[in-house]
Amino acid sequence: MYVFQPNYCRLLFKNQLFKQIHTKVGPHVRAQTHYNTAAFGNSHWSKPDLRNFNTNFTHSRQIHIMGSINCKEYKTTGNATPKTTESAGGTVGSYQSCSSPKRNKETMASQAMGAAPVFDPKEYTDPVSVCQATDIQENEMKQLDFDEDTRILLIKQNGRLQAVGAKCTHYGAPLHTGVLGQGRVRCPWHGACFNLETGDIEDFPGLDSLPCYNVEVNDEGQVLVRAKRKDLEQSKRLKNMVKRNPRDERCYIVVGGGPSGAVCVETLRQEGYSGRLIFICREAFLPYDRVKVSKNMSADIASIQFRNADFYKEYDIEVWQDVAATKLDTSQKELQCSNGYVVKYDKIYIATGCSAFKPPIPGADLANVKVVREFADAQSIMELVQPDLRVVCLGSSFIALEAASFLVSKVASVTVVGRENVPLKAAFGEAIGARVLQLFQENNVEMRMESGITEIIGDEDGKVVEVQLTDETRIPCDLLIMGTGSTFNTKFMQKSGVRVNSNGSVDVTDFLETNVPDVYVGGDIANAHIYGLAHDRVTIGHYQLAQYHGRIAALNMTGSVKKLEAVPFFFTMLFGKGIRYAGHGSYKEVIIDGSLEEFKFVAYFVNAADTVTAVASCGRDPVVAQFSELLSQGKCLGRSQIENESDRQAWTAELKKPLPKIR
Repeated sequence: MYVFQPNYCRLLFKNQLFKQIHTKVGPHVRAQTHYNTAAFGNSHWSKPDLRNFNTNFTHSRQIHIMGSINCKEYKTTGNATPKTTESAGGTVGSYQSCSSPKRNKETMASQAMGAAPVFDPKEYTDPVSVCQATDIQENEMKQLDFDEDTRILLIKQNGRLQAVGAKCTHYGAPLHTGVLGQGRVRCPWHGACFNLETGDIEDFPGLDSLPCYNVEVNDEGQVLVRAKRKDLEQSKRLKNMVKRNPRDERCYIVVGGGPSGAVCVETLRQEGYSGRLIFICREAFLPYDRVKVSKNMSADIASIQFRNADFYKEYDIEVWQDVAATKLDTSQKELQCSNGYVVKYDKIYIATGCSAFKPPIPGADLANVKVVREFADAQSIMELVQPDLRVVCLGSSFIALEAASFLVSKVASVTVVGRENVPLKAAFGEAIGARVLQLFQENNVEMRMESGITEIIGDEDGKVVEVQLTDETRIPCDLLIMGTGSTFNTKFMQKSGVRVNSNGSVDVTDFLETNVPDVYVGGDIANAHIYGLAHDRVTIGHYQLAQYHGRIAALNMTGSVKKLEAVPFFFTMLFGKGIRYAGHGSYKEVIIDGSLEEFKFVAYFVNAADTVTAVASCGRDPVVAQFSELLSQGKCLGRSQIENESDRQAWTAELKKPLPKIR
């Protein structure tokens, strides 16, 4: 929307004036352009007036932004987005390692390709020779020692040498075993991506970026590397962030304290947003690594939190803990919260995720019937764990299986009750599911497949003591964990103006905006397009995708135009067996390469059109990361490319070919 300055917009619209304004604003923003005719006078505009309006409007039009400095106060600021101050060494939010003023032919060529600006020598160490230039080939990555405590990843691409940190900032995977894409490197374990020019994280999981280094080649052909002194202290780097500017009266709200909201608030500050920033977290804890809740229920909250309270305070991010959104009113741009506050916003990002679902089984409300979704759930389970405890896990998908895998060595018995004939059948197919079934049996988990629970029996104290299965047999049970799906946390958005689907998800554009301007939605609740073969919107509850949504939403909220381009990437850990999965889509056949028995395999999921829609692996990194990178380059994989059993990975050569041209 545009606001007209009162000096030029005092009168009622007449046809000629309306045409002038419409020409200036443009038909492409008609839906978001409103003319406040009530504020205009009744006189006619003369031709000189129109000429003055025509000239002045061009120079004085301002974006209509509504802001609030206090929760209860709301006013139109009329302020355009403030120009962000450039930080040393790059733009706000970026970090660039620079080429030396003294350059060889190789680095001179890189400057023409958009190399970083000249660096400040005072910030850097003395140069260290790490290898000879002839030791590294085109499209090759090498892990090299910078000093006894620091390793770097040296890359040669397009004839240019670049160096970044050697370890993924998520869980520390060695990046030289990962995948080299076009201008970025992808983690072999979980698919996080880092820009080679800046070291910035571009796809997830993780939060932090890589340090990057100054590289040059001397006359003797030695590769000389300089490091920023502050980067030697740790292997990860926080992107530059701004703080609140009291003169910036805008107010942005991020609702949801999960991985998506956590990335969003940081990215907003990294992209130069300096207004008020409220971060509403329904849980009593600061944002944490949620994937560890079911995999390691004994983890301490401090060990899995993304950031501490001092971090959010330093960057003026108001964290409202143990507060939930209760009602959204987009017509008034208001959010009502469980703490009694009504907050006015200019823009809002909603990533409220899901809540664990308890099926309506008689006895489901008994004590010791638990779910595993949040840290508090894990805490309540661990309070009950003792050597003589008998545990039943209902469900044979990831949450129930991860809980069973973690608990079986700590209690008397664990029984998994599943509806299908093998676990994880919907995700991985019957062959992999059968091997997972065997793995659990080998680790003393009793597997009751093709079954279910019809009744939960309690004692006089209201605690579960038995569960009855569909065949009417009963199993002793002191703790029942339900891994039976989830529901979207979007009830507060009903009647808000935002269209909510019947299942509770919300349709969004490729820029994560809803049908209501300035309202963005991401994470589990977003029904969004993904990068790959899926043409329809989908809701995918992946940790990586949720974090990616947070970044994309923040970029678009701060004025960039960034489209969703991430490939879904999922991972689980069962009895020490790490399974990766990338892609999405239906399949009619699963082609296995390798040994299921040894848990060293690659699974190709092939649809009716003989196209590979997804790839899973165990013990065969970085194949899944390679497939993810392939899709992200706009390429695809067909059955014919994996039919040769002697060389099923020949397709990975496609990664080094130029990106397809798009007209």
